[in-house]
Amino acid sequence: MLIDDYFACLDGPNPLSGLDLVEPDIEFLLALPTGEVSGSGRADLAAYISGRPSVGRRHNVLRRSVDGDMEMVYGFISEGDGRGTGGFVSVGLVSENGRLARYQSFFHPSFTMYQLPGAAA
Repeated sequence: MLIDDYFACLDGPNPLSGLDLVEPDIEFLLALPTGEVSGSGRADLAAYISGRPSVGRRHNVLRRSVDGDMEMVYGFISEGDGRGTGGFVSVGLVSENGRLARYQSFFHPSFTMYQLPGAAA
């Protein structure tokens, strides 16, 4: 899945390599606890990716679905020690060129579908 590949890039040694997987005119919305981040184009997405702190977090996808040109994943973010910090749902519209044309992601630090690793039972 394209979203899985995008997350692998974000979590890897060269996060900006994920830009190779998106259309030049991508539109995106990230709903985060600190507010929404949105933009159009690779330059806007690159600015967001470059501004993220390097803290060793990972996207852990637990469920995935594809319906035609749409992909959806559900998972959690973990820190370098494996402790979960919140759940996310991400949806991508895949272009005819096989790149993300639109991308939307929602992250919440306490409401998740499954118990986070490292959380009290």
